[in-house]
Amino acid sequence: QICLSLVKLLFYLAHSPLGSIALLDFQPRQFVMVDGNLKVTDMDDASTEELSCKEDNDCTLDFPTKSFPLKCSMAGKCEGINEKKNLFNAYRYFFTYLLPHSAPPALRPLLSDILNATGDLRYGINETLRAFEKVLHLYKSGLYLQKRPLLLKDYISLKGFRTVEGEGHKCWPSYSHLGCLLSVHSAEEAAAICNSQLHCQSFIVTQHRTWTGRPLASFQSSWTDLVPDTNAVVYIKRLASSGERL
Repeated sequence: QICLSLVKLLFYLAHSPLGSIALLDFQPRQFVMVDGNLKVTDMDDASTEELSCKEDNDCTLDFPTKSFPLKCSMAGKCEGINEKKNLFNAYRYFFTYLLPHSAPPALRPLLSDILNATGDLRYGINETLRAFEKVLHLYKSGLYLQKRPLLLKDYISLKGFRTVEGEGHKCWPSYSHLGCLLSVHSAEEAAAICNSQLHCQSFIVTQHRTWTGRPLASFQSSWTDLVPDTNAVVYIKRLASSGERL
């Protein structure tokens, strides 16, 4: 969410009515989240000036660990230098820390492609935004789950019950530090996640949703502590309930 919001902001800055705008003091502390959107807190160090040049050799974009050769345009300006400066700063201050973590395994190669392409400045802001929107579409639609074995059949569903809330087994990345609370597309994906966890015996898909509209599922290491809840369904591994009649 943070990276996508940042890319949308940089897309606007690259195509603003004033021209391409560079954020000269590009640091995480210069941004805040407001209603799920990233905002710049200080525009004092923004600039629409692009570096003047006479030849391509005048257009090297330098960073502490990398340098990028750019083209000198017919107008005597370094082509896209403001856009590329913003994008590489987004890569080194945000993408490298946030993109490799917490995505479903099927989407990680796509995020890795974005990371590598922006780190080498092979993508401009237009291509970067399209790549992020593609990942978001796959994530929200559940299309990344195609051609996976159906595992929900290995679970017994109990309608009208939920597990007692409390400290359970931990997992990463969890929306709750007390237990294992993860975003899922469906109960089928939750079953796959539970199967992949050594201590998971049951799960419940909650009524709470993330910014993408995906429900949160709570995974538990036991299923014996059940309480009535007309709006809930608890899913229990058949192996966990063997020998018991539900």
